[in-house]
Amino acid sequence: MSAHVAKNARELLLKEYRGALSTLSKAMPGFPFGSVVPYCLDEEGQPLILISRIAQHTHNLQKDPKCSLLVGEREAEDVQAVGRLTYMAQAEKLEDEAAIAAAAERYYRYFPDSANYHKAHDFDFWVLKPVRHRYIGGFGAIHWLDQLTLANPFAGKAESSMIEHMNSDHAKAIAHYVELTGLPTFEPARLAGIDSEGMHLRIGQGLYWLPFSDTCNTPTQVREALVFLAHAQEWPKKATV
Repeated sequence: MSAHVAKNARELLLKEYRGALSTLSKAMPGFPFGSVVPYCLDEEGQPLILISRIAQHTHNLQKDPKCSLLVGEREAEDVQAVGRLTYMAQAEKLEDEAAIAAAAERYYRYFPDSANYHKAHDFDFWVLKPVRHRYIGGFGAIHWLDQLTLANPFAGKAESSMIEHMNSDHAKAIAHYVELTGLPTFEPARLAGIDSEGMHLRIGQGLYWLPFSDTCNTPTQVREALVFLAHAQEWPKKATV
């Protein structure tokens, strides 16, 4: 049961790309301070954020790195009847140049406009290192989870290569994924990320995570899944844990 719950909670983290970040206020000691941040997941499956050095939440994290990220299902009519996740963490600013470069490459795929203000202004990458999680899957489905994140086996060159290949040579396949899942069609979709459990498509400013029916642990398995989906008549159901 715990593995199934963790998978559901992780999928919520993958589906959403923005959350409410709560930090401990420096200006108002003892009070929580809430702000909204976009995020993607890094190679270890941890939320990666890009925040300004002059922002209030940055000052708060510099004083005390304890924080939480609240993520809820997008466009829910009844927020108490759907999934939500409180991701409690220790925030850590990236200092290593190689780690910053890897973070930038990944983050820019998800949020292309961020490249402009990151280079022009004082922004830094921070990663939210997990401590514990509170996942609510709906009425009565309440769980504490210690382990949630899952490392991305493709992060780096393998993922970049697959994404570039799909976006350059297989736009029709990506358009078919959009058609199967009923995603918006006002702008052509582009692949932004691939993990072992699914893929992210970017359409305009929106990000959408589409699950694979089975876990893919190698690039070959990913290619087989993408080819299968390109010819599918409907999006397959996920395998149960």
